Amino acid sequence: MSQSFDESVLIEIAYLICGDDSPLLYRKGYEIAEFLRRAKWEDVPDPDGTSRHQWTLELLRERQEEGEGDALKAVLRLADQREYVGQPREYKATVARLDEVLALEGWRISYAEGQPVLVPVEADAGESVRMPRVELQVSVSQVISDPALAAAVQTRLDEAHTCYEHGAYTAAVIMLGSLLEGVLVHVAQVRATARTLRKRPEDMGLKELVDLAHDNGWIEHDAKLASELVRHYRNLVHPTAERRTGHGPNRDTVNMCWPVVNAALNDLAATASAAPARPAPSAPAISATNRPTPATVARPRRPSGPANGRASRSRSGAGPAQPTTNPG
Repeated sequence: MSQSFDESVLIEIAYLICGDDSPLLYRKGYEIAEFLRRAKWEDVPDPDGTSRHQWTLELLRERQEEGEGDALKAVLRLADQREYVGQPREYKATVARLDEVLALEGWRISYAEGQPVLVPVEADAGESVRMPRVELQVSVSQVISDPALAAAVQTRLDEAHTCYEHGAYTAAVIMLGSLLEGVLVHVAQVRATARTLRKRPEDMGLKELVDLAHDNGWIEHDAKLASELVRHYRNLVHPTAERRTGHGPNRDTVNMCWPVVNAALNDLAATASAAPARPAPSAPAISATNRPTPATVARPRRPSGPANGRASRSRSGAGPAQPTTNPG
């Protein structure tokens, strides 16, 4: 079986192999190479000094492009209990996280004669695999400090409800995706971030915004992973994307996406008070070379008329600064 995974899923698989997040099993560079060999990969190179995650991700990409099924072998080895002898905590955490990631592609880990296998989420007899229902426990105004923007987001949330009730599932999912993106742009604009941003928040895509929110602790890991599902279906705003995937949103799709948006909003509200605000831009400092002097300060205008044999020259000065109004 040669299974191809989306790029976002490959990124998460690489993180699971590296095991940087506790309680996952941490692997050093040479241990990652040994892991891949145990997964029946052939010709595994030694680490080349690249960061562990980047090196692992590049290998996964290359092997997937070659179509040999090595990405699937790595996934199944991650779920193999033999990798975690005497480490049940790490094993359970890895499989739970792996199932979250694979669910984005409609797969999950199951076991046949004690060995891990990949099966569709609907495959296990009698089991109903559903996203846990997450209720929205906060108001939009608890997440968004701008009243006008909060009203616009609430309107989109209401319209998503209307679309859902009338069977317009594609419109509902697109509305939810745009709502989530707008909220994350606002949050990134008003909260301080751990690192300097290379882009303005309004120029970021939904995936970048979700990663930023997770990296800064504004949303939890489950919301980050599940948001990829919302992003995937939000992209169906382009009909060609729906034609390419061969699948359009239905009622179950909205039932999966809605809890994701609720979870993200709940997390953002919960972290609002703890997140430091982005500092307001400061006025430029006045250096010694351009500091005002008596000679450069405007003097009161003298009466017109000749003085000392010369006509006074007219001058135009700037009026007093007018108070600005906040457009609300």
